[in-house]
Amino acid sequence: MRLKMIHGWKDLPDTERGACVALGNFDGVHRGHQQVIAQAADAARESKAPLGVVTFDPHPRRLFRPSEPAFKLMTHPQQARALQALGVDLLYLLPFDFEMASFNDREFVEKVLVHGLGVKHVAVGFDISFGRGRSGSAELMKAYGQEYGFSVSVAEPVANREGEKFSSTGVRDALRDGHPEGAARILGRPFAIEGVVRRGQQLGRQLGFPTANVEVEDYVVPKLGVYATRTRLPDGREVPGVANLGNNPTTGEVETRLETWLFDFDEDLYGQIIETDLIAFLRPELKFDSIELMVEQILRDEQAARAIVCPTF
Repeated sequence: MRLKMIHGWKDLPDTERGACVALGNFDGVHRGHQQVIAQAADAARESKAPLGVVTFDPHPRRLFRPSEPAFKLMTHPQQARALQALGVDLLYLLPFDFEMASFNDREFVEKVLVHGLGVKHVAVGFDISFGRGRSGSAELMKAYGQEYGFSVSVAEPVANREGEKFSSTGVRDALRDGHPEGAARILGRPFAIEGVVRRGQQLGRQLGFPTANVEVEDYVVPKLGVYATRTRLPDGREVPGVANLGNNPTTGEVETRLETWLFDFDEDLYGQIIETDLIAFLRPELKFDSIELMVEQILRDEQAARAIVCPTF
């Protein structure tokens, strides 16, 4: 069964109600999030109900703090694929608008979870907050469950062997510090940027290393620089490469983009959606005094990246 994405909570048919759900933002679907979803999955198996995830679109931060820098760890299609891999049947994308923001904790539970979604079970993280002013808590959710007739589970914090808790903030911090390996440990997979391949200046192609250019848009911006990468194509193939994440200070500054040179690959990808994993940070973005110096450095970057992402190189 493929995951079904549901935009809203009002007037849903019976086939889209009565699930055991995990509630949260789930940006990144990291290993801590996976613990919450696993508890909802256990309840779904026991009650023979669908497994659902309830989240918000846009992220509440967009409504309350619209001027903050981009921070997202994944697009909705990436989130849906990650959740489907965990066995999720229904993804509820609740519109986070001024109506939703006006609900206090009881109104959110009663109107959205009970009357709207008809939930049988709600799994939350230990640090959940919900309702106007973030007044709802895990303990309050348990109390509402008893009152309205749904069961509740609370996932405790998940941490690595060093005691570092898995969190979306931890992923963002690792990426901004240039540590994609640290982000991957929290996520359980590499951080990836997905987008449509846009036509650039064609300079790379002229110099012998054509790049697939993708805008960063709403993603958190990792440390600018050069990365060893692995890119998934629309047909499922994975191609190793090296990418510059930055603004092109040498050839004319642009909006932050990921420009990926796919090794041993020469096919037209313009207009197609690709997804590129950031595997390892190689060096910061540099401004070169000449194209020749830039090419020399790119060839050194190629060697360094191939040593990481091409095992037989």
